[in-house]
Amino acid sequence: MKLKQITVPIENSPGRLYEFTRALNENGIDLKALNLVDTGNFGELRIMVSDVASARQILMQKDIPGRVDDVVAVEIEGKFGHLSHLIESLMKAGISIKYTYTVKGVSPGKSIMIFSFSDNDKAISVLSENDYPLLDFEAVDKLEHAC
Repeated sequence: MKLKQITVPIENSPGRLYEFTRALNENGIDLKALNLVDTGNFGELRIMVSDVASARQILMQKDIPGRVDDVVAVEIEGKFGHLSHLIESLMKAGISIKYTYTVKGVSPGKSIMIFSFSDNDKAISVLSENDYPLLDFEAVDKLEHAC
């Protein structure tokens, strides 16, 4: 199952992340996942939200460029070797991980990893064949305020 994520270049300046998250909050948009990576003068903000279309409108109103990307959410067990086995399954199928980040899980001993793969559709197939739990937006939406 592919999910939608918004990716935004964001200035590394005081208050910029606050301004953006406050605007979402004021419009009733719930953050489900957030990842911010420093790339120099700008960072790259990746968010999953309760309402992608409204979040995009807010970005456009603030003249902030953003794009919508497909990602895959997988529930990972906190057991030794579980993640390396998942990665090995993907490597054997010729799939690369472009990036990943973790958000708070709802089950004890488990976390949710958000992935962008070189081929999301093929990765979904491989993960399903190997019985890795893929999450749809309803499951991600049940996350308590992860951010």
